[in-house]
Amino acid sequence: MTELPPLREVIGKYGLSASKALGQNFLFDHQLLARIAKVPGRLEGAEVFEVGPGPGGLTRALLQGGASVTAVERDRRCIPALEELDTYFPGKLRVIEGDALEVDAPALFQGKPHVVANLPYNVGTALLVGWLSAEWAPWWASLTLMFQKEVAERIVAGPGTEHYGRLAVLAQWRSTPKIAMNVHRSAFTPPPKVMSAVVHIVPGASPEGVRLKTLETLTAAAFGQRRKMLRQSLKGVPGALAAMESLGIDSSRRAETVTVAEFVALARILG
Repeated sequence: MTELPPLREVIGKYGLSASKALGQNFLFDHQLLARIAKVPGRLEGAEVFEVGPGPGGLTRALLQGGASVTAVERDRRCIPALEELDTYFPGKLRVIEGDALEVDAPALFQGKPHVVANLPYNVGTALLVGWLSAEWAPWWASLTLMFQKEVAERIVAGPGTEHYGRLAVLAQWRSTPKIAMNVHRSAFTPPPKVMSAVVHIVPGASPEGVRLKTLETLTAAAFGQRRKMLRQSLKGVPGALAAMESLGIDSSRRAETVTVAEFVALARILG
């Protein structure tokens, strides 16, 4: 394989700059990108789905790890720079110009891909919620995603902490999330105002007898009024107070103290 030109050189060649409107922040640090690409594990022969590759920094690292990459990019300015990578990794990269929120990702793969992405800040949470709400077992093998650090902390938060809420329950009731690494704002061009973190999520078994819709209704009510006692916040959810009593959950508690397992047990009864 011919040696790849430096990423900054490619960006200069195509006159690219990060778009604020698209929530873009480019990463140039090859070693950092290689570390992110290794988070899902061995990629030799694996399929990877990448969202918002921009000029292709992470894409390069994934291809160098041996993956076949399908990349969805909304910014047409970046498409020529991405397509140039086919010269160095023939047949290993498929580039789709489009909006990841509208692309039917499961239809693009025969097996289960790893999703690996430095997500655009303005759509990251919406994409994650969609992937976590998919049919289970999901179409993806794992998620390795860059978020603002505060969002990452909300995904992995435990009960009794300030970041614990609906997103934590959604991420943890049938999958296991962890923060794989923190990334300093200075690593990006341009540097964002906040720190970032890479979250790795592995799917688990879906608890039996629990409907996602019921769990969503419960957590929306409970965390929608998180400062109120459960007897107040859940009184509008039919059967919730009786279900709490049957499980021995004290109705004077607040949502932030209720464990994921307790929310699952309540949803099971209500479902």
